[in-house]
Amino acid sequence: MTDSLRLPDLAGIQQQVRTALAEDVGSGDVSAQLIDEDRIFQARIICRDNAVLCGQPWVDEVFSQLSSAVTVNWSAHDADLLNPQQTVCDISGPARPILTGERTALNFMQLLSGTATQAKRYADAVTGINVRLLDTRKTVPGLRLAQKYAVTCGGCHNHRLGLYDQIMLKENHLAAGESITSQVEQARRKFPDIPVIVEVETLQQLHEAALVKADRALLDNFELPDLIKAVREYKGVIRLEASGGINLDTVRAVAETGVDDISIGELGKQVEAVDFSMRYLL
Repeated sequence: MTDSLRLPDLAGIQQQVRTALAEDVGSGDVSAQLIDEDRIFQARIICRDNAVLCGQPWVDEVFSQLSSAVTVNWSAHDADLLNPQQTVCDISGPARPILTGERTALNFMQLLSGTATQAKRYADAVTGINVRLLDTRKTVPGLRLAQKYAVTCGGCHNHRLGLYDQIMLKENHLAAGESITSQVEQARRKFPDIPVIVEVETLQQLHEAALVKADRALLDNFELPDLIKAVREYKGVIRLEASGGINLDTVRAVAETGVDDISIGELGKQVEAVDFSMRYLL
């Protein structure tokens, strides 16, 4: 089971697109201005890879901001599986805004589809195991909610969205503060409605986090035997999340230990862009 697709609100998408277009267009697309302003184009976006599609609302918004006369007709939708040479959408309207928006639209789609495709690889790797695969805050600056939406398109789940919706006491927080017990108790007093996660590096720290009733323990870089022991002794007492250095080669073995969650930085930070291209038909 996956989270429902967390599409960022329209205002957020609009701002991301405005920023991207400002970066690319600047004072004006001087190349497109060489084309007759009355020229009408038809174009088609093709996927060149096996991939999971993500980015449809951003593509729509790119062309909407450039011209209300451009129409985009989709033959595939976010979370759909794509094959090489598959048509994703057809675009028609004035040539100038289509030419101007081409690269910005494809940039959003190649990154977000790459994120969704990476998530699907991981989801497929743990098929049949009752575990949640979680993303992290390791995302492209300014595009976190977009990438987190893409992760759900690929079949994985979202961890905290930022520093505001869950408390995570990591190694450096514990080094700068007091004990796990004192910091969790302080968190409960100050923010009683916010979940508390404690990063632990030893079974002794896990024991303390369980005693103080933290909501989740993040088992940082635990070896498989220690993960198995943690599950045997603490599953059901505290939610157990494995993290640290987990990749496609190791994720299934980690999942088979019985942990509840696995957080994976590669879902957001080591993404290979999906190859899309735009063909002009007229």
